[in-house]
Amino acid sequence: MATQTLAERTQTLAPTGLSPLLTTAQLMALYGVSNWTVNQWVIKGCPVEPTAFRGRRFNPEAVRAWHATQAAEPVSV
Repeated sequence: MATQTLAERTQTLAPTGLSPLLTTAQLMALYGVSNWTVNQWVIKGCPVEPTAFRGRRFNPEAVRAWHATQAAEPVSV
């Protein structure tokens, strides 16, 4: 089975109303950030989909929406 891009996976799942879930590594690659940064996002409230055996996955649409709300909030000093 060939590896699909995120766009291909999204298109495949679209008729079902589902969105592909990303691993931490895939989220890191999508945003160009480190594992530490993703962990900080989770601590700050980034939405996570838990999986068996303490794993976690990320819905890219939910993460995008979370980032949008974070950018809209005023910075507290």
